[in-house]
Amino acid sequence: MTPGRLGLFDAFGVELEYMIVDRQTLGVRPIADRVLMAGARSAEPVSDAEVPETGIGWSNELVLHVIELKTVEPVPALAGLPARFADSVRRVNRILSSLGARLMPSAMHPLMDPARDMRLWPHDNAEIYAAFDRIFGCTGHGWSNLQSVHLNLPFRGDEEFGRLHAAVRLILPMLPALAASSPMMDGRVTGVADNRLAVYRTNARRVPSVSGQVIPEPVFTRADYQARVLEGIYADLRPLDPEGLLREEWVNARGAIARFSRNSIEVRVLDVQETPGADVAICAAIVAVLRNLVAERWSPLARQQAWETAPLHRILLRTIDRAEEAVISERDYLDALGVPASLGAAPTAGAVWDHLVGQCVRSDPGAGEFVPALDRILRQGTLSTRLRRRLGPTPSPERVTDVYRELCECLPSAARPAGGMFDAPA
Repeated sequence: MTPGRLGLFDAFGVELEYMIVDRQTLGVRPIADRVLMAGARSAEPVSDAEVPETGIGWSNELVLHVIELKTVEPVPALAGLPARFADSVRRVNRILSSLGARLMPSAMHPLMDPARDMRLWPHDNAEIYAAFDRIFGCTGHGWSNLQSVHLNLPFRGDEEFGRLHAAVRLILPMLPALAASSPMMDGRVTGVADNRLAVYRTNARRVPSVSGQVIPEPVFTRADYQARVLEGIYADLRPLDPEGLLREEWVNARGAIARFSRNSIEVRVLDVQETPGADVAICAAIVAVLRNLVAERWSPLARQQAWETAPLHRILLRTIDRAEEAVISERDYLDALGVPASLGAAPTAGAVWDHLVGQCVRSDPGAGEFVPALDRILRQGTLSTRLRRRLGPTPSPERVTDVYRELCECLPSAARPAGGMFDAPA
């Protein structure tokens, strides 16, 4: 499939990031290059490997302790992806086992000291990573301790881009309420549900236009996006990056970014979960809601495109803080998502998601693969909530290691969407 020829919901791309840790202590292990060399059967450092029979690729990230698993080409459906990702998880873990290491799921390492543990990727494109480090200082949680899921959605031309971008902007504030998985940072339970997003949204504060308010601006054509978003970023970076190493659309760090080079929007606010099945199920729920928004089931396009960034940003801050327990009191926003008044004047974000999943996923016979994982999240809470219950308010380092070791055990066992999911009960 040629990405540039794909239209709305014709195909999908999914990327999952995982941290590499010591098999016993869960200390950070900067050995992604060794994994990729083994996967590619290469004697020299490489940035990519591929499992051709599954269509899943492995690649490097900014730091040496993170590896990304991704669909090499856009896939026509999300069905079946959990098993394909789980296969690659097991392959990577077999390589890591020989090195005394393993993959750790969830969006942040709870005990990581970035000043001690961060190592930049030193091989190909090292100059780009060095530029990021020089300008923003990548020795910090917001750069070196945040594992996410990226969902890529294609569009064809301005009309489809405008529809998709409007719908994505509307749903972005609700995503931490389904996907938060980072309740800890610096060895403590912070009280914030999604610490990854809390640090991510300020990691480029030296050049604020790079991430903006995470919620993208209301722009709905390629020309306007180039002028109002990308050119502003490039201009602000120019004094710090005179060589133009970062003058690319991927430098944009909003929660969803337009990738016009491949005609897709990349959603980036999702914390990685404890199993590929849970990650893909969340992606399926998002796609189902976006289909209904794009089809104007609940609100016309003009109303969707009229939303300014600030009110959406305020809702996002609430879900970053409280995840599914955040209260959504904006009636106009609830109306835009088709949430009935019978749900209450100020339902929780979890209740909103339960309604949306009922309307868009449980009612779809083709989505049955994903319902068990979504129901587990909706009944027991986000992974962040489940981890917090297991850990307690002031866990010892030993308790944290025990709980996250159990979380690691979930990851390779989960070929089925709900299989191996981390339960809330202690």
